[in-house]
Amino acid sequence: MTDRAPRHARVRAPELTGAGGWLNTGGRPYTLAELRGRVVILDFWTSGCVNCLHAIDELRELEAKHRDTVVVVGVHSPKFAHEKEHTAVADAVERYGVEHPVLDDPELATWRQYAVRAWPTLAVIDPEGYVVAQLSGEGHADAIERLVNELEAEHTAKGTLRRGDGPYVAPEPEPTVLRHPGKLMALPGGGFLVSDTTRHQLVEFAEDGESVVRRIGSGARGFTDGPAEAASFAEPQGLALLPDGSVVVADTVNHALRRLDLATGAVTTLAGTGRPWRRGAATAGPALQADLSSPWDVAVFAGRVWIAMAGVHQLWTYDPAADTAAVAAGTANEGLVDGPADEAWFAQPSGLAVSPDGERLWVADAETSALRWVDRDGVVRTAVGTGLFDFGYRDGPAGQALLQHPLGVTALPDGSVAVADTYNQVLRRYDPETGELSTLATDLREPSDAVTVGADIVVVESARHRLTRLRLPEDALEGAAERRTRRDVMDVAREVVLDVVFEAPAGQRADDRYGPPARLLVSAAPPELLHTGEGAGTSLSRTLVFDPSAGPGVLRVSATVVSCDDDPAIPYPACHVHRRDWDVPVRPAARGAERLPLVFAEPDAQTP
Repeated sequence: MTDRAPRHARVRAPELTGAGGWLNTGGRPYTLAELRGRVVILDFWTSGCVNCLHAIDELRELEAKHRDTVVVVGVHSPKFAHEKEHTAVADAVERYGVEHPVLDDPELATWRQYAVRAWPTLAVIDPEGYVVAQLSGEGHADAIERLVNELEAEHTAKGTLRRGDGPYVAPEPEPTVLRHPGKLMALPGGGFLVSDTTRHQLVEFAEDGESVVRRIGSGARGFTDGPAEAASFAEPQGLALLPDGSVVVADTVNHALRRLDLATGAVTTLAGTGRPWRRGAATAGPALQADLSSPWDVAVFAGRVWIAMAGVHQLWTYDPAADTAAVAAGTANEGLVDGPADEAWFAQPSGLAVSPDGERLWVADAETSALRWVDRDGVVRTAVGTGLFDFGYRDGPAGQALLQHPLGVTALPDGSVAVADTYNQVLRRYDPETGELSTLATDLREPSDAVTVGADIVVVESARHRLTRLRLPEDALEGAAERRTRRDVMDVAREVVLDVVFEAPAGQRADDRYGPPARLLVSAAPPELLHTGEGAGTSLSRTLVFDPSAGPGVLRVSATVVSCDDDPAIPYPACHVHRRDWDVPVRPAARGAERLPLVFAEPDAQTP
């Protein structure tokens, strides 16, 4: 960035239009003519973009300093489908403490008028209504400050500067116990600790998830260590229990890690300077000298605290023993690239969870709408998701499934993973054994995190400002793997015909009136064991080709069949869903079996 403030040839500013209307103005719409005489800064942003959130934070000081001459107008310009909903925009404006008018532009009308191409983009309009600068990205606050000073001097001399109160009208506060909570953790002695993000506090709840035990933090945005009532945070998010029994807190907008002493409530700083990391800054060193960038979640994995560093699209680690912080994975380029840690790309990693066996660190990679993981060797892989603009809501095999901006991930007792699919407003479940993504719960409002407690899962409903307790399905509980049908080791030929023989209960038949009645899913551990034949299909018979060089392994088979009552006298027969899973230990052999029959006899129907 140059020392000189950006000044372009003056162009008449297009009018502000947006089908969603205005927020933070008391319901009143505004035109540029009504703002004439002020320096207007248009901030084109979208709620799921962490760089946009950085720009909002960078403008806070400028807004406060030039409150009588500058009007900042946020122009919300959505990327994701969910961000087009007006209630979602209103939630984001409150969640992130936006204290200026916001135009909701779901159809990108104003975005196109100003020829914007990237989030965030800032456009500066002078007091006479001309665009004098337009800058993309973050980190422009100093340049805009210099430009504002020049414009104030110029238009004071011309008599065209109008001072006074701006159009911002603060919304009425809502009397809820939580306000846009972000993350939670189960406490060792029972109960929960929740990051009350919008109110800049941590809240401890009793085991019912409703009774408040205490609040930690003054409730004012700040960066102060001290006792519970005096310490301050700035939009805290992730929480994790340290080996010494204290809690590490991802203090997101302070770009820091904080430590909470559960016994006393005292808060201290573990890592971070309060300054956001910029390219060229150190990527390793003493923790309190490290610039971090929007740490969104934390988890203890492989002896260190791993940090979802959403602001720079990386994973970092904090080493409590050495008191150091360093990059662990990601190049700081934004995207989805798997591979060794120093070559991988992330895009706003926002949720972390460790698998029950401690071998994987699961990652909710929000901006690529992906579920990913890191193994103990530092290799990054993707389970669900393909890229920055590939999102939606689709269950099924991982290669076809879609998420939409997930912010949280939770390891379930059976080794599967619950995903807080935030912008789809549901809870999803990914099973590494089958490679399937399914829906666990619907009708949630922007779920952002979850923890398991016994047979339940407790979900943070961020936009409902509450914790919601749900019952886990039986097959997600500990020991579910042992309930799968197992067989003795079987020698198999290189090419084998797999036949699942379905025997419907008495009085029923497989129902094919509305399409194939069956679904067969096949996978192997290790995956290299199967050369061909993996994946899902509607036939209960298929040919499998094994790779003898892969050695022995486990063939995993899951069959689902729909049957209906077979009585022509019944006009609307009842239908039933049957499912059976097999783990078949196999060993490729020269004289192995060429056919693998699996009998699916179902004496009792299970009504969905």
